[in-house]
Amino acid sequence: MPTARDPFHPADDGARRAARALLTGARHGALAVLTPGTGAPGISRVALAPGPDGGPLTLVSSLAPHHAALAADPRAALMVGEPGPKGDPLAHPRLMIEVTARPVPRADPGHAALRAAFLAHQPKAALYIDFADFGLMRLEPVAAVLNAGFGRAFRLTPADLRTPAAD
Repeated sequence: MPTARDPFHPADDGARRAARALLTGARHGALAVLTPGTGAPGISRVALAPGPDGGPLTLVSSLAPHHAALAADPRAALMVGEPGPKGDPLAHPRLMIEVTARPVPRADPGHAALRAAFLAHQPKAALYIDFADFGLMRLEPVAAVLNAGFGRAFRLTPADLRTPAAD
């Protein structure tokens, strides 16, 4: 139960299902990074796809500023969830995830499966996924907050976000 000090509910099955649905259904998200040298926040829109465990994957060009930022400091934050066409945009569910970005080298034994998972969700990426400057990254959840609407905010763990099949 939320308190004056902590307005978040503990995760329950409904919150877990809602968070997983937002995450696995997201085709893009806002990725916040720390700018190398200054530590200033930066934000980019990135294409997303769910990995086998439901965790987010993205494809990043080494030419993108957020690539350099993640190489310098892999800590980042990801937000997914779209406002509906009507009403207050803050009344629509959204998921904010603290993540650690982990590049997936092409030589990694799991790369082919992750590549296939990414392309299944983002088929147009087939045009550039194999370009030399592009690489897959796992965005490994560290902690998360689901805002499911007014008065319905939940703290989630990485385990809460994993798809049941991954367990």
